[in-house]
Amino acid sequence: MHEHTTPRTAMPRRLVLAAGLGTGVAAAVGATGAPAAALPATAVPASASRPAPGASWFADPARSVRPKFRWWWPDGLVDADEIAREIDQIADAGFGGVEIAAVHHSLADKSVLDTAHRGWGGRSWRDGVEAALRRAVRRGLTVDLTLGPSWPAAVPGVTPDDEAAVQELAHGRTAVVAGTTYRGPVPAPVHEAASGVTKQTLLAVQAARVNTANSTRKETGLDLASVQDLTATVTGGELTWTAPDDGEWVLVSYWQRGSGQQPESGPHSAPAAYVVDHFSAAGTEAVTAYWERNLLTPAVRKLLKAAGGAFFEDSVELETDGLVWTPKLPEAFAKDHGRPLLPYLPALVLDDSNQVFAFGAEETRQIRHDFWETVSRLFNRHHVTALRDWAHSLGMRLRAQPYGLQTDAIATAAILDIAEGESLGFKNLDDYRCLAGGRDLAGHTVLSCEAGAYNGSAYSTTWDRFLRTMGGAYAAGVNQTVVHGFSYATVPGAAWPGFAAFSPYNGAPGYGESWGPRQPTWGHLPDIAGYLGRVHRVLQSGVARADVAVFRQTGYTATGIGASWLTSTGVPLGWTHQFLSGPLLDLPAATVRGGRLAPDGPAYKALFVEGDFFYSSTPSLAVADARKLLALARKGLPVVLLGAFDQAVTPGVPATGESEELRDVLARLLALPHVTRVTDKTAVGDALTALGVTPDVRHAASSTLLNAHRVTDDADFYYLVNGKHAETVKPPVAAIDHDVTLRRTRRGTFVPYLLDPWTGEAVRLARYTADGDEVTLRVTLQPGQTLVVALGRPGLFGDRHGDSPYVTATDADEALFTGKGLAVRTTRPGTFTTRLSRGRPVTTKVREVPAPITPAHWTLEVEDWLPGSSATRTEKVRRTVALDTLLPWSQITELADSAGVGRYRTTVTLPSDWSAAHGAYLELGQVSDTFRVTVNGTRTAPVDRLRPVADIGPHLRRGKNVIEIEVATPLLNRLRVARPEVFGTTARQDHGLVGPVRVVPYVQTAVD
Repeated sequence: MHEHTTPRTAMPRRLVLAAGLGTGVAAAVGATGAPAAALPATAVPASASRPAPGASWFADPARSVRPKFRWWWPDGLVDADEIAREIDQIADAGFGGVEIAAVHHSLADKSVLDTAHRGWGGRSWRDGVEAALRRAVRRGLTVDLTLGPSWPAAVPGVTPDDEAAVQELAHGRTAVVAGTTYRGPVPAPVHEAASGVTKQTLLAVQAARVNTANSTRKETGLDLASVQDLTATVTGGELTWTAPDDGEWVLVSYWQRGSGQQPESGPHSAPAAYVVDHFSAAGTEAVTAYWERNLLTPAVRKLLKAAGGAFFEDSVELETDGLVWTPKLPEAFAKDHGRPLLPYLPALVLDDSNQVFAFGAEETRQIRHDFWETVSRLFNRHHVTALRDWAHSLGMRLRAQPYGLQTDAIATAAILDIAEGESLGFKNLDDYRCLAGGRDLAGHTVLSCEAGAYNGSAYSTTWDRFLRTMGGAYAAGVNQTVVHGFSYATVPGAAWPGFAAFSPYNGAPGYGESWGPRQPTWGHLPDIAGYLGRVHRVLQSGVARADVAVFRQTGYTATGIGASWLTSTGVPLGWTHQFLSGPLLDLPAATVRGGRLAPDGPAYKALFVEGDFFYSSTPSLAVADARKLLALARKGLPVVLLGAFDQAVTPGVPATGESEELRDVLARLLALPHVTRVTDKTAVGDALTALGVTPDVRHAASSTLLNAHRVTDDADFYYLVNGKHAETVKPPVAAIDHDVTLRRTRRGTFVPYLLDPWTGEAVRLARYTADGDEVTLRVTLQPGQTLVVALGRPGLFGDRHGDSPYVTATDADEALFTGKGLAVRTTRPGTFTTRLSRGRPVTTKVREVPAPITPAHWTLEVEDWLPGSSATRTEKVRRTVALDTLLPWSQITELADSAGVGRYRTTVTLPSDWSAAHGAYLELGQVSDTFRVTVNGTRTAPVDRLRPVADIGPHLRRGKNVIEIEVATPLLNRLRVARPEVFGTTARQDHGLVGPVRVVPYVQTAVD
């Protein structure tokens, strides 16, 4: 969970086939552009080398790829029977796992938790975990566990003064006038120590001359050459020093101490837990030792082998008024950079996240780069790698959100088994692309997302909003969804509809839903879970592919900073990219073959390098990284550099001769024939084209279409979504309807398939054009709607049409393969010409098609949900309303404050000549939130939530037909009146079936 735009030291807390076969995909006539050469024949990782997928592979995805819930517990105040019941509820809803997390921000009175007896890590918590694991084994779910209560990582038994506790460097300051003498105590820290911190150690005291030329709006400028170390002159805490008479001076002291930080919204245990040092072996050993001594009983160890998934760590939100610190940081800095850290400390210390002092602009940039590079290495070595290896020793994996500090999250993503981002804290899709680069170059499979947390939206979140949010995230590399979240049923004093971890939040609706049977939409959740599982199934298959690797000198994420041209112009034209940082170029996969970087993985076609956005877009490169880029380019990798890289500087403080060496290496790089430097970001696309680099997905004009590409032995899978780069992008995304060209990257005969994540159907695409290794099809998508296309060998997914002829053009509404061969559909009468890939054109006459029907009368039966006799009991009152006009419930007097489940029934009469050649689409128009359709007593397959059009043809008959639409709503409208002190100021939501609803008949005719 994360709320901020840039990494800081102090961080306060904070999909889908277009409506049926062919209704969202029509063929295009004519492919554009020359086919690209196939990738060199290469070995595919073991994750891709599996048996060819049959129909069930997609239709019924395994539990292992289904979405998970973040399962919030009130520490150990849980009951084993209730735990087993909630596991059953989650399994029955079609989800694949849970993450147990101790979170109770909503509770103003923490005493109800009985932390002394029911705290995190205590006997009742352990019994609850064991009960969860036992039930998960029976139901086929996996259980993830947070490393400590809430976040950041913390365990009981650590005290603020311990070596293992999180540390800070606090500073003190005193001005000294030129030529005067200071006599007195060493300047005390500008902030008092946190509660519980009783010790602090003087690290150093320095004097420095003020240089106003180096001052900024918030920073006092200092002269680096003037810095004097006065530590040795301190006696008994007293200092005497006379300032030279050449300007104003300042004394700066540095105090090393614990920060006293506790995990969020504590206490969670007795004794209280304190956050551990994330940069030392001692901090990590405190975590693992606590688990080994207190939590990993023989029974739990055994159960983790059977149902354990991963240990999880939330975003790294170390809160301090000073600078994050660890005692061995000076030693590590000297080892990394060959120079002492202490003379540079003035440019590093912080006061409430603000820099205090600065040297010259370039000096300051280089010093801060070097400092955070060392911090990043310590974090990755002592915290991430150590925890991962420990997790492996238990048969578990490590999943974490590797951001929140100014550390290289891209490199951390390569170390983790599963990196995770979040829909609340990430600013746009490039934040996910950073983590995806680390995942893919390291050969991992999963990029997870903490999904669906919206500020102030408790009990008002709709699944269409959730799906729109996640649609773009999947295109950026996400392929596992951890839904935020599922709250344990109740705690003492909880109000209806039960305990909710984040709501109320400061007296108002919180963020993140509490999904579960308390929500009217829960009965429809298997449809949502099935959709998400199928998207995951595709996006976890084989290996990811991306067109361009973007080299990032500073590997931050959760910043919203993207790549020049690619983010703004390239992506809307079909390009894909990921971000790499320097450490990734040391991985075994960072090789070049056939002009591709990491040819057995993402197979980047080019490398793009630009100035460091995090340091004023300075064209900088470390010499070691420049050498790596030169070696890759010499092996044939195309490289485009943007900016004055012929005059590049080192990102850190250069050693003697290092700047000259850098420019020499870059001169050799720029001299290579397939390396191009441009000075204007608008020229990047032309530079890539001139190097022979083209994207795997192309469309003629800029579009909001986003894509992700996965490759297996059997198929190229393309996930397409009509999405947006960020939630706040204006104007809103509009519907799209245009041709799209997709490239097959594996050799051999292939045909295109459409995979519908809502229904689970995978069918041969009937209408398209082919040109060598490319196919062109028409893509029509509503905002947020998704489409999955597979280019694979004939016979996949149980298809029996082989490589039989297909339609290249038709003026009918659509073409499709049926059990008897090719057919066309039309919703209007006329004479239609269909062109086939082989043979003569075929003419089809349709003399008559029944007119669309708009039902005029509806009966609405509502199951209205109200508070029951306890926090977990719901009273359901039935209400019946006759409607001649469809309206949202908020505009129906009897239902204005209702929430629950409504069943709309109407009857439509079809003509007596209705035959097997006839069918119809049911267009629902506006409907909120989740819904299901039943026709003549038979429920249809799940319908795309973002384009609510159902093919109901197989269920219709001549004469009268009864249609029922079951709609479930969020609880907000009821909570506005049931709990006005929390929800009363929130506006009513418009729920229900609003329409317009139409039954649109079609005629389907074989193409002979």
